[in-house]
Amino acid sequence: MTQGAGQGPEVERTATLRDFRVPAYVHETGPYAHSTHPGDVAPHLDETYPEGYTPTQRDLPVINRGDTLQVQVDPAAAPAPRSVGGPGPLFVVGDVHGYLDELMAALQEKGLVDSAGNWCAGTARLWFLGDFTDRGPDGIGVIDLVMRLSAEAAAAGGYCKALMGNHELLLIGAKRFGDTPVNSGAGTATFQAAWLLNGGQKTDMDRLQDHHLQWMSRLDAMEQVDGHLLVHSDTTAYLDYGDSIEAVNDTVRETLTRNDADEVWDLFRKFTKRFSFRDEGGADHVRSLLDTYGGTRIVHGHSPIPYLLGEVGSEEGEDSGGPSVAGPHVYADGLAIAMDGGVTMAGKLLVQQLPLDI
Repeated sequence: MTQGAGQGPEVERTATLRDFRVPAYVHETGPYAHSTHPGDVAPHLDETYPEGYTPTQRDLPVINRGDTLQVQVDPAAAPAPRSVGGPGPLFVVGDVHGYLDELMAALQEKGLVDSAGNWCAGTARLWFLGDFTDRGPDGIGVIDLVMRLSAEAAAAGGYCKALMGNHELLLIGAKRFGDTPVNSGAGTATFQAAWLLNGGQKTDMDRLQDHHLQWMSRLDAMEQVDGHLLVHSDTTAYLDYGDSIEAVNDTVRETLTRNDADEVWDLFRKFTKRFSFRDEGGADHVRSLLDTYGGTRIVHGHSPIPYLLGEVGSEEGEDSGGPSVAGPHVYADGLAIAMDGGVTMAGKLLVQQLPLDI
């Protein structure tokens, strides 16, 4: 697979402003009700990908979760392990996409929060890999929780931090630029249209406040912790923004500060690329990032594990009602760990302690 690979050509199409007047997916009887679109079917291994891939159609589906079993949390779950005389244990969280209840259950199961949702893990360290909003019911509630846990963890001697995901860029763009046309590389598009097509929730936009925007705009794009290179997207596009972690983070923040719609769109477009670490050459792509930014293994979200495995959940709830995700997916010669369990497609919201015992 080539660097920055996008979706399969059989479902790719050029999107223009005419396509975005009324997002078809919001109508159950519309053309997207049960049709394929980018992300519906994991690309086959022998497909080629267009260089000009741009996320002007829905990137991944929202699977009906009405018949999904809810996570049951043992109220007596063991607390997160403590470290004596050093930093606390390290945890990472995959894409949340507005599923606040599932996030709270997963954090409680790992002993990071108590039954009231308050930090109870002492010096533990917690990293969110981005994509807090869109597709799920309460993206702003997720952001509020992460912001609160950041303060509570710091007060307890630990920390809770977060990375920039492509959906943070999408929400920022939709709020700042709305229907302002941008040159998408595949016709003229708008942030507002792309946000709606990719699961934007009106309730999130209505509740979005300045302090949420400021917090998202200041998020780092990447970080290295205990030999783990943490990023949101499984793409080599980070290399376009600097040859060090500090340079990449500075470039992303400076791009958002300049507030140019086309620049922000290009940043969003590149962060939306996926599958660079999968298939032939994937391990080499991972090594190119590790060689540049440091670390011995990369940990990412963005691409749901069922897609990386070629397993896609059924909108009809057939078989088990959704993909089976037991935990993180290790691939690319053991150099990459995927953390998006596919919560939007009846999968699992993953919270994992690192390092993995493999």
